[in-house]
Amino acid sequence: MSNTPAFDLPSDQGGKDIGVFLPIANGGWILSTNTPRLDGSYEYNRKVALLAEEAGLDFIMSMAKWRGYGGVTEHWRHSLDSQILMAALAATTKRVKVWTTVHTLLQNPAVTAKMIATLDHVSGGRAGLNVVTGAYKDEFDQMNAWRHDVSHDQRYDLATEWIHIIKQLWSEPSVNFDGRYFKMHDCQSDPKPVSKPRPFLICAGTSGRGMQFTIDEVDAIFCGGKDDAETAKTSRQAKEMARKAGRCIRTYTMMTLVIGETDQEADARVEHYRAGFDEGAFRGMMRAYGFLDTEIGKENAFTANARSSFMARYMAGSPPRIAKGLIQLLEAGDLDGVMLIFPDYLQGIRVFADAILPQIRTHFPPGGAGAAHAA
Repeated sequence: MSNTPAFDLPSDQGGKDIGVFLPIANGGWILSTNTPRLDGSYEYNRKVALLAEEAGLDFIMSMAKWRGYGGVTEHWRHSLDSQILMAALAATTKRVKVWTTVHTLLQNPAVTAKMIATLDHVSGGRAGLNVVTGAYKDEFDQMNAWRHDVSHDQRYDLATEWIHIIKQLWSEPSVNFDGRYFKMHDCQSDPKPVSKPRPFLICAGTSGRGMQFTIDEVDAIFCGGKDDAETAKTSRQAKEMARKAGRCIRTYTMMTLVIGETDQEADARVEHYRAGFDEGAFRGMMRAYGFLDTEIGKENAFTANARSSFMARYMAGSPPRIAKGLIQLLEAGDLDGVMLIFPDYLQGIRVFADAILPQIRTHFPPGGAGAAHAA
């Protein structure tokens, strides 16, 4: 769509954006005692970032986390700060996009505008902002930061004011804003970001109100689902809503890759991880999201995945099976990209770069058919 801004990504010209969800907390994205050790350290994440850049991946992104889930693995107890980490990795890398996460309930928009503008300067125009509006009730309550007076849909009203202020501070000399949740009085924020038209914006809101916010305000949406069909449905729904609004939204999904030399070896690894399922960490995760009230659980696609040890959808197999599966997923859902998770990032990215990524790049060349984001 011609009115869609370009962000120097393959999806600008019909290619696919391939990135990595950094392991900034111990345990990674599998709730198991049997996975390779991920310590969430800066040194490990620095190696992952440099490897992602060397491999030709398009972006690295980190979550924001303040409390772990417990269990025998003490899952996610140790976590790095997303914004400071990405600034450090921005100075370490040269090409890969660096996307950080901010929770709208925790950080003032003027503070966020300054921090992301700084990240944009440090990275030379490679900054991105993943906007998260809530969900972590138990985690926020520990610091008295959960807004019990703000409902699910109202959190998106708050986020709308929040992102409007940030966009104005990135483009205007002074901002006055009189909203329900935020007020700005001759608020100034300089220097402005260096990237054009501005830093990249992402969100994962897929509820009715969440998807509308995402389509109205940001550049890409993360689409979840229990299988390819559900993910494709969410992606196509978002694109249709954006089309009706006169916009064009990039749709991404998240996928854990368990790669083996053979399909059988990869399947065996999956079963090994499942055999070490950390039930205590799973229950801690459900409490953090407000899915547990004393002993009563609430099931959805996210928790259904985690019940099998994997916190995100996974794909297992040899490189040919993984390549075929990812290509089918991207095509079926008209997805613009995928953010990858690995049980062992250093090994996984190397295999992915050598044996899988070239097939995806060949199948979806920028400028080829379906270049929906040409600027």
